[in-house]
Amino acid sequence: MARDKTFTLEELAACDGQDGRPAHVAYRGRVIDVGTSKRWPKGPHMNRHRAGRDLTDDLAAAPHDKSMLDRFPQVGVLQEEPQDFGPKMPAFFKVLFEAFPFLKRHPHPMTVHFPIVFMMAGSAFTFLYLTSGVASFETTAVHMLGAGILFTLVAMTTGFVTWWLNYLARPRKEVIVKITLSTIMLITATVAFVWRLLDPNVLHPVHGVGLIYVILVFSLFPEVAIVGYFGAELTFPTHGGRKD
Repeated sequence: MARDKTFTLEELAACDGQDGRPAHVAYRGRVIDVGTSKRWPKGPHMNRHRAGRDLTDDLAAAPHDKSMLDRFPQVGVLQEEPQDFGPKMPAFFKVLFEAFPFLKRHPHPMTVHFPIVFMMAGSAFTFLYLTSGVASFETTAVHMLGAGILFTLVAMTTGFVTWWLNYLARPRKEVIVKITLSTIMLITATVAFVWRLLDPNVLHPVHGVGLIYVILVFSLFPEVAIVGYFGAELTFPTHGGRKD
């Protein structure tokens, strides 16, 4: 195969190593055949990176450098695709990301764990209060809700930047689910938090409106779990890899 063959993203996606198809990946415009590597069995590498994709951004977070790919033959070049899904990156951000490459990939993974912990803790400490009657558990639950709201705003902001930067703001299923549920989760937590501040005795007793408050707080747990699941699907896909 000629080294100067031009692959579109669709043609590259067809080279996924499945069912006897060739296993090709792209890196910085080069299309590389990794089909002879034992570390790419039938397409996936380490159950994370899959053949048929442009791995330019992924390799930035890998524990090895591009020399790993230099061992394999180049079979073509990747056709540049227009960025039709989102606005062009302002020059300021280009300079910033070139000076600090970690900002391209790490801020969202670093911040997303905080709302997960705080929101789930809000539900957990509310449960502990209801089962034990210890007032300090309920107070802690309120603090967790407040922190969860704050860090959800931070995580959503970094998430939008990552979506725009690494995925060109493409309307992918995982991202749409995350945006929708994160917004619902933020609204739910805010309503419960403000309600509790305005009515410190909302859980005395736990029936009527108090029961509605409990349902709101408990609903945060599955909402966070689902958001986390779809976030993990972007990084560690379990159903055939990531598709743009």
